Amino acid sequence: MRLALAITGSLAQHLRAEAEAGAVATSRVMASVAERAKQDLRSQTVGAGLGQRLARAWRSASYPAGGEPSLSAAAVVWSKAPKLHAAFAEGVTIRSAEGFFLAIPTDAARGRYRNRAISPSNWPDHRFGKLRFVYRRQGPSLLVADGQRQRAGKRGGFGKAGKRATVKGETATVIMFVLVPQVRLRKRLDLETVERRWADAIPGMILRAWDAEVARTAGQGARRSIGR
Repeated sequence: MRLALAITGSLAQHLRAEAEAGAVATSRVMASVAERAKQDLRSQTVGAGLGQRLARAWRSASYPAGGEPSLSAAAVVWSKAPKLHAAFAEGVTIRSAEGFFLAIPTDAARGRYRNRAISPSNWPDHRFGKLRFVYRRQGPSLLVADGQRQRAGKRGGFGKAGKRATVKGETATVIMFVLVPQVRLRKRLDLETVERRWADAIPGMILRAWDAEVARTAGQGARRSIGR
């Protein structure tokens, strides 16, 4: 028995079509992996209780940037808050860079002033009055604000009481910051698992997408031949 094999059509054309299908498949897979890895990291960040704002700091992009198919297509996922994400991924000890204590804000001090989170260094005296240090022998020391009155309405929170409330004694001393020597952040994010999952999946995804693209283009060629 003798078998004779031959290629129908141009070998160069077949190879070119195969390369084009591979470029399309590779580009699509890398773009998909970048988006899905980003969503995994965002979901993990929210699930760790770190909030939507920090979750949205995960970003992704695929290359070539113009969307041109390429066998060398690549993707990247990065953070716009790398120090925070790294801290929760590694579990670090945070100490104050400006003094002996790290000031942890209570709910009463949460907010922003001049586009920065409120802290002892940018404390708005006009809004709350001056901070007062309270030393405690046992337990953490405190920074408090005297003469506070709870705000009404949706905004809530506290603010410096007016003269009338002060005269009538309708004020309170409110704890604004708890002072501790350091804070140990426990590890909440597992970035390596997400990285390994998608890195291991990429080769198989590209091969399957490549086969599907070859089959699709072959089907289109067959339909064009029948149409003629």
